[in-house]
Amino acid sequence: MVRCAGRGPRRILDAVIELRRLTKRYGGALAVDDLSFTVEPGHVTGFLGPNGAGKSTSMRLVLGLDAPTSGVALVNGRRYASLRRPMREVGALLDAGAVHGGRSAYNHLLCLARTNGIGPLRVAEVLEQVGLSGVARKRVGTFSLGMKQRLGIAAALLGDPGVLMFDEPVNGLDPDGVRWIRDLMRTLAHEGRTVLLSSHLMSEMALTADRIVVIGRGRLIAEATVQELTARYPSLEDAYMALTAGSVQYGASR
Repeated sequence: MVRCAGRGPRRILDAVIELRRLTKRYGGALAVDDLSFTVEPGHVTGFLGPNGAGKSTSMRLVLGLDAPTSGVALVNGRRYASLRRPMREVGALLDAGAVHGGRSAYNHLLCLARTNGIGPLRVAEVLEQVGLSGVARKRVGTFSLGMKQRLGIAAALLGDPGVLMFDEPVNGLDPDGVRWIRDLMRTLAHEGRTVLLSSHLMSEMALTADRIVVIGRGRLIAEATVQELTARYPSLEDAYMALTAGSVQYGASR
C-alpha cells in the first residue's frame, strides 16, 4: 500500500538517512514542518515536491548546512556534524556551481580529498568514472553546466560513501549524460548504497527510482514504491500531480 502521512508510525529498520520530526523556520516562514521519513539502502529513493516544498532545505539539514529549529536528521544513526570523516560516509551534490572557478577539476577534488584523508589515486579514479579525465587540469570556470554536474558527482563519489544525495543532478546534461546518471544511480543502489535523488523530471524519475517520497509545504504527503503509485494512477506524473494538487506555492523557492 502507499504509505501516506497520518497513517501511524513506520517501522524503522536499518535506516541510513532518517528525519525525525524535522522542522525548520526562517523567520516567519516555515520551510520544513514536522517531517519524518527514512531512506534505506539498496534503493534509489526519489524525493519529490513542488517548488517551495522543502526538498533542498531538508537535504541541507541532513548535511548540517543549516540547523533545524526542532527535530533531528541522522546519517547512520548520527548527526552529520559528528562524523569524523564525513565524505567517507556521505556524498552529496546540491549545487554544481558552488566551485572555485580558478581551480582545475583535479585540484578541486584533491583539496576535498585531503580534508578527509583520501589519496590522489582516488581523485584520478573518480575523474575517470565521470568522464572528466581529459579535462582534469582545466579550470572549472571554463566548464559547461553539464561538466560541472559531472564534477559535483565526482566529489560526491570521492570517499566511496554508503550514502549519496543528489539534488537535480541531470541539469545541463545532454541525453547521453542523462542516461549515464540513470545507470549510475541504479548501479550505486545495486551495490547496497542508499541513494536519495531529488528531481522535477517525472519521466526520468520513473525510469530511475524504485521508491518515492513526496512532500508539500514542508510536510510528508506520501511514501510508496513507483510500482505502487503507477498501479493507482496512469503514470508517476499523474500520481505526483494528484498528490501535490493542494501543495503548489507559486513564486516560492525550494
